[in-house]
Amino acid sequence: MRVVIAEDSVLLREGLARLLADGGIETVGVTGDGPGLVTAVAEHDPDLAIVDVRMPPSHTDEGLRAALEVRSQRPGLPILVLSQYVEQQYATELIGGGVSAVGYLLKERIADVAEFLDAVRRVASGGTVIDPEVIAQLLSRHRRDDPLDSLTAREREVLALMAEGRSNTAVAARMDVTDGAVEKHISSIFTKLGLEPAAGGHRRVLAVLAYLGR
Repeated sequence: MRVVIAEDSVLLREGLARLLADGGIETVGVTGDGPGLVTAVAEHDPDLAIVDVRMPPSHTDEGLRAALEVRSQRPGLPILVLSQYVEQQYATELIGGGVSAVGYLLKERIADVAEFLDAVRRVASGGTVIDPEVIAQLLSRHRRDDPLDSLTAREREVLALMAEGRSNTAVAARMDVTDGAVEKHISSIFTKLGLEPAAGGHRRVLAVLAYLGR
């Protein structure tokens, strides 16, 4: 796997490159700003871009904007966004613009190297990974007549793990239940959210988007 890193902190940037190298992942380009990300992707044609949300000059959303620009120029490029804080609008905007091969993680997750590398590989392989803290904050939101209110606690737990980008088998392992039990919960979730079988394989994505408030 070949990766481009866009992160203005030199220390973190080099640390990420080292972690990736230890995991057998090659860093082919590094940059400290949004325009540099666009240039690096065009030059190196990576398998994944790891992008900090906040970069110079304003340190607001330059990284996200650059990531969205890159996705528009190269649809389907896997993007893993890193942020210091939970910023829900950034997570939903990124996912709303392309529901596959995207990730949003808090930087503190990097400390768990195995989990971080797993997220990198899942996003690079086309999955969607959302930080559990973002999921927790979304869970705490209450909206009137929200169809999510009809879900049981167990179903909400399943949907939260789905939103993190976990497969049915991974959800079953985390919850210590069978794959069949997870499939039943997911079927019930689809029904309660009004997602008909005609939606096919997109129902899973649509359920996660509903969960993220899109």
